[in-house]
Amino acid sequence: MVKFLRVARDSETAPDVTQGMAFFRTISVADSFSAIQGESVFLRVPEMADFPQWAALREASRDFLTPWEPTWPADDLNRSAFRRRLRRYSEDVRSDQAYPFFVFEKDQQRLLGGLTLTNVRRGVAQAASVGYWIGRPYARHGYMTAAVRAVIPFAFEVLRLHRIEAACIPTNEASIRLLEKTGFQREGYAREYLCINGIWQDHLLYARLKGDRS
Repeated sequence: MVKFLRVARDSETAPDVTQGMAFFRTISVADSFSAIQGESVFLRVPEMADFPQWAALREASRDFLTPWEPTWPADDLNRSAFRRRLRRYSEDVRSDQAYPFFVFEKDQQRLLGGLTLTNVRRGVAQAASVGYWIGRPYARHGYMTAAVRAVIPFAFEVLRLHRIEAACIPTNEASIRLLEKTGFQREGYAREYLCINGIWQDHLLYARLKGDRS
């Protein structure tokens, strides 16, 4: 069973969803959220203490990740760049733009990868996009599938989203399998949708709605 620490809600300002759609974030910017517990993993907000593990895993997985990610900045693995990354994460959460997590193995507490709910849209959309990466040593062991399954209740029940979207390159068979196993449905094909590894690439478009089942 997926468990997460439910963050406090702004009960004085947030409307009850039984009375109508929530048109803005329903968690207080002053509140923080803790770990989301999955079957074999847990997710939590990145911290500065994670830098050594993160940098080592990203460097060891560089060739594995490069075909599926935007071009890395030259200083991407530096401590100062990581600190700037954390400041950006903090601002994204405060402004309800994105919710970043690192994914850890539950037993060993080793860093496995990362997952982010980004591009949050409120109002008539109540939607966000999910993106993720997994380190080479931990790929194809079901860890990221468990992480995506774990974040779905957080997205729908805590953030009160209606829709989670995802996009992947058509040749990324592992990501396609992951999305389809976790209840995402293919909705379309977008030409030159994102610039990945320095090239504008076509993507398959997926989404999962609040009422969908895996």
